[in-house]
Amino acid sequence: MSDPRDASAPRPPLRVGLIGYGLAGSVFHAPLIAATDGLVLDTVSTANPERQAQARAEHPQVRTVGTPEDVLSRAADLDLIVLASPNKTHVPLADAALRAGLPVVVDKPLAATAAEAERLAALADDRGLLLSVFQNRRWDNDFLTVRKLIEDGALGDIQRFESRFERWRPQPKGGWRESGDPAEIGGLLYDLGSHLADQALTLFGPAASVYAESDVRRPGAEADDDTFIAITHTNGVRSHLWVSATTAQLGPRFRVLGSGAGYVKYGLDPQEAALRAGLRPGADGADGAQGAAWGVEPESCWGRLGSGESPQTGGGKPVPTLPGDYPAYYAAIADALREGGAPPVTAAEAAAALRVLEAAKTSAAEGRVVTLRFA
Repeated sequence: MSDPRDASAPRPPLRVGLIGYGLAGSVFHAPLIAATDGLVLDTVSTANPERQAQARAEHPQVRTVGTPEDVLSRAADLDLIVLASPNKTHVPLADAALRAGLPVVVDKPLAATAAEAERLAALADDRGLLLSVFQNRRWDNDFLTVRKLIEDGALGDIQRFESRFERWRPQPKGGWRESGDPAEIGGLLYDLGSHLADQALTLFGPAASVYAESDVRRPGAEADDDTFIAITHTNGVRSHLWVSATTAQLGPRFRVLGSGAGYVKYGLDPQEAALRAGLRPGADGADGAQGAAWGVEPESCWGRLGSGESPQTGGGKPVPTLPGDYPAYYAAIADALREGGAPPVTAAEAAAALRVLEAAKTSAAEGRVVTLRFA
């Protein structure tokens, strides 16, 4: 038996309660939690019997329950709550978990408004508890590569940052994500736009002003499915962001233009596709079809760096894409819980991104540039 006074003795894993086992819970959170040293998936909440069976099949040691309240009733036996439930439940469930004395990870968006996010942040601070938002796209392979190129000065002074999450889905899929009910917090602005706004602010700092155009284009659609956001950062960089389900020809994932060079990157980070296919970080079979390590893409997918050339005709220099690293998020959460440090994504950062999204919504509705008072 380990001596509890021995600081070098193995510590028991932190027990995680996961609320929600739809796409976010089953594809992203549960696999990454299970792959993280120091964390164990203890309880999953879903009212859907098929999803309960799926959770037990994929994680044989897990306990399944029917409601979030069933998870929170076990607060004394848990060390972390993860919310992968519909957007409209994030604020009330995060509030309940914090009041139960539990640290919380919330899938993006944290809330519908920056004010709600700030209230949750204040509650977490008052209770001395971790509150973090799952912004996994900070660990996309292409974003990590862009960040390093900027930090290394390979582009010179950045002038314009272009970022896209574009899809071709001419038929709406339905469900709460595409609902026009404001209470559902649906639409692409708050879904994919949450990622793009967070990435832009992470790279270039606070936003001074926001302009946006937002449309509902597909027949039968209720929520925005084609949105453009222009951010002017306080440092002068301009970020142009596109989120769309109506793009018949996809643009580059990133185009970053600087005073010395530009970088263009097509395609998507491979980690989501790997997780959807059942591959897991660090597990047998995680190397994927090409035999590459987790988060690594083939050379044919690399972006190109240059000045005056066309990447589409082979111009510029190919830049090896850094490996994507979604597992880094929960590894950092485990470290923060163990050591008491800041989480990898803070509630304050989430509130800053929500201010941009709120401004974009106002701009699109009123046809004007919105100046941010909290820039």
